[in-house]
Amino acid sequence: MTRSDNSQVSYAALANSYFPIVSAVFVGLLIISNVGATKLISAGPLIVDGGAFLFPLVYITGDVLTEVYGFKAARRVILVGFAMAVLSALTFYLVQISPAAPGWENQSAFEATLGFVPRIVLASVCGFLLGQILNSWVLAKIKQRTKESSLWVRLIGSTAVGELADTLVFCTIAFYGVITGADFVNYVIVGYLYKTLLEVVLLPVTYRVIAKVKANEPSYVAGAN
Repeated sequence: MTRSDNSQVSYAALANSYFPIVSAVFVGLLIISNVGATKLISAGPLIVDGGAFLFPLVYITGDVLTEVYGFKAARRVILVGFAMAVLSALTFYLVQISPAAPGWENQSAFEATLGFVPRIVLASVCGFLLGQILNSWVLAKIKQRTKESSLWVRLIGSTAVGELADTLVFCTIAFYGVITGADFVNYVIVGYLYKTLLEVVLLPVTYRVIAKVKANEPSYVAGAN
């Protein structure tokens, strides 16, 4: 049947792959984390942003993408995530400046929560893009040397590099001057250590997810053989 044949209902074939699911989870976690990052949270002497709850999972999902599908495939998803982050920020901005309906009295609350904050948006997209590209690239480079062994080395090594770049860029652009002196140093160090250590704590989960995805990707198994 050709494309010009309109006598039957046609659909494209759906490949037996986890790639679309992992990609969707990656982008979803990124957008949710960016919204949460607009709030600073104090836990005793520690200061973190709301993105700390989910953003480390973005790196874990990125690790799955690179480990299973390679750097080029992961880079495509990272760029899609970057584009969606920019689109979400622009959408919130357009909603913010649109005239409120009569009787709707939550404009100030919307602006405080989802309002377009140039510094936050710039910090988020720049930190994410640099950090994720470095994370994926480092993981792929280490895998070239370690092959299928020493997964923990490339998971932790890539996260340490990617999170460092991401944290420094985001914290500096978003909050330098807003948080000053020792508080700013504390914010950067705590954020970086938290995200990196969470990767270590979640290594057993990451191992299981990667093993599951590899086992259900026929092309990956064939390549290994």
